[in-house]
Amino acid sequence: MDAGVRSGTIVTLTMNPAIDASTSVERVTPDDKLRCDALRREPGGGGINVARAIGRLGGDALALYPAGGAMGALLEKMLEDEPVRQERLDVAGSTRENVTVAESSTDRQYRFVMPGAELTGAECSAILDRMDALDPAPDYVVASGSLPPGVGPEFHARLGRRARDHGARFVLDTSGAALREGLASGAWLIKPNLRELGQIAGRDVSDDTEQERVARGLVDNGVVDVVVVSLGAAGALLVTAGGCQRIRAPTVPIRSRVGAGDSTVAGIVLGMVRGLSVSEAVRYGVAAGAAAVMTPGSELCRRGDTERLFARLQDDPVASSA
Repeated sequence: MDAGVRSGTIVTLTMNPAIDASTSVERVTPDDKLRCDALRREPGGGGINVARAIGRLGGDALALYPAGGAMGALLEKMLEDEPVRQERLDVAGSTRENVTVAESSTDRQYRFVMPGAELTGAECSAILDRMDALDPAPDYVVASGSLPPGVGPEFHARLGRRARDHGARFVLDTSGAALREGLASGAWLIKPNLRELGQIAGRDVSDDTEQERVARGLVDNGVVDVVVVSLGAAGALLVTAGGCQRIRAPTVPIRSRVGAGDSTVAGIVLGMVRGLSVSEAVRYGVAAGAAAVMTPGSELCRRGDTERLFARLQDDPVASSA
């Protein structure tokens, strides 16, 4: 498959959506009553955040997600106020709520992530069937985030094969067994961090050479076309059949790291839709991820910040190796 420029439509699937609640407290201590600041709630879950970020960057995406219960209804209503198209797929279980607490005295964040409602086999099959029935078929299918209880780690591989059968490029951003088994999907792009790349390799990848060796192996063996390794504040490692590039992240003030990875994926996919090369699209994604850490709580990237940081990155040299 060609890893070059391609425009088209974007659909995201979030198997484990959430309401993301965030607040702050001066200090987190055991046993005491902790007097928190005002609670803020936003839609959450990997694919939903990717679609929201695409909307905030001026693009268009359809967010598909299973949801149920009072929290599912709240999530649907909250998304009505977002620049994103959505389709809720009804399930019996109640949608989860995650909590992030910022400790103002230390600038640390405490993130409490719930497992989510258990989905049945019939519900999973219905979700895959709905993806098959999309008309027109999307050009990009983004599967991002964790899998809830009841969904086996092979689910993303099933989804990816269906996406490929419909001519879509499959973008996978998950972790653990779901990532390892999802590699059997013939994904176009994956975005592991260093820990997740190590999970794929089964060994430590802290060394730059080892990172490139593992990512190159995935591309050379035809497992995936594009590997974007998230390096946090250091930026990203991009590996394609054409070689390796290290894209440095711009230095920005950090307010919250929540949503940075989803903003990065959004920027990459939207960049491709807008006709950027893979290298330029990943730079745009790195800019969007950096813009996200400048925002409080679970807020995503802002378009103005992203465009400004992207312009800065366009002037930076890119370290590459053959």
